[in-house]
Amino acid sequence: MFTPDGCCFVVPVQQYTLADEHGAVLRLQFLRNHFLLASINKFGQLHYQDVTMGEMIANYRTGLGRTDVMQVNPYNGVVGLGHSSGTVTMWKPTSPNPLVKMLCHHGPLTALAFHPNGHLMATAGMERKIKLWDLRKFEVFQTLPGHAKSLDFSQKGLLAASTGSFVQVLRDSSGSQNYDWYMRHSMAKGYQIRKVSFRPYEDVLGIGHSMGWSSILIPGSGEPNFDSWVANPYETPKQRREKEVRSLLDKLPPESIMLDPKKIGTVRPPRKKDKPTQKEREEEMEAAVAAVKNKEFKKKTKGRNKPSKRAKKKQEIVEIAKRPFVEQKMKDDEELSRKKRQRISQEEAELPKSLQRFVKKKTA
Repeated sequence: MFTPDGCCFVVPVQQYTLADEHGAVLRLQFLRNHFLLASINKFGQLHYQDVTMGEMIANYRTGLGRTDVMQVNPYNGVVGLGHSSGTVTMWKPTSPNPLVKMLCHHGPLTALAFHPNGHLMATAGMERKIKLWDLRKFEVFQTLPGHAKSLDFSQKGLLAASTGSFVQVLRDSSGSQNYDWYMRHSMAKGYQIRKVSFRPYEDVLGIGHSMGWSSILIPGSGEPNFDSWVANPYETPKQRREKEVRSLLDKLPPESIMLDPKKIGTVRPPRKKDKPTQKEREEEMEAAVAAVKNKEFKKKTKGRNKPSKRAKKKQEIVEIAKRPFVEQKMKDDEELSRKKRQRISQEEAELPKSLQRFVKKKTA
């Protein structure tokens, strides 16, 4: 696993995990902004552990069986799991239920990857299909033929897929989310590729296989320009020590993990009431009647400006202003009486037949 500054990251499992807490671990993922170590074991249990304190944050049973397909969305810190039923579930440490559960394939999932922008997801299934998903709509926008045991997105959006001893790289050349084959690479016969991973800020693709580790050049995969405040590939040992202290001080709480992190820091809109109260309706009706009464009429001639006709006209306008409120009150009364009749009928159905006649006399 590579960190954003291009260094290889290795989690010391024996230091932070315990066998009786994590069980037989199949896959590990590290949430660098939250300092959380996420693991999935062979019993389908998802664990979150804080590596700074060694404290177990959460332990959830997925209920979808054994899986070794696990990936973290770098945009929001949500953990994605691929299951044998063809579904993808997304989890956060503060919820015992998955945030999203979507059917992606008609067979078991073999690989899963998230784009660095967090809005694009790639999945591969046993039915030999690679699908690209738009997570803003949770819709598939492209399906490609092929099988993949490992998937990974580069910083510039290139997608690497490996199966057997072959590696294929896809690229969105047009910028319209239309991926096509870009490069192909074949390892020596008998080499079984287990994992592919792009190196940040370099046009290098790392390949882990049954005989060791290899790397190939993929032009245009890495980000050519870097921000030294975010990730500095040329940092000194002193800068690295200071960065560790700053990152610990800026550690995000587990509650900040959500599907849309832009909601953090926003103000929740006021909750609208479903139905206004009787007093509020009366006040609205009085305000509408007062606005109508203060309305000035045009002066007409030939007997059409008599006080009696003006009063009659004003009375008609007042009745028109009151009509919506009266109709709404009649609808509410009808709804209330209908619910009352339903409740009475339910009570009658629950009582024995010999006692139902007494209920009718009571409610009459």
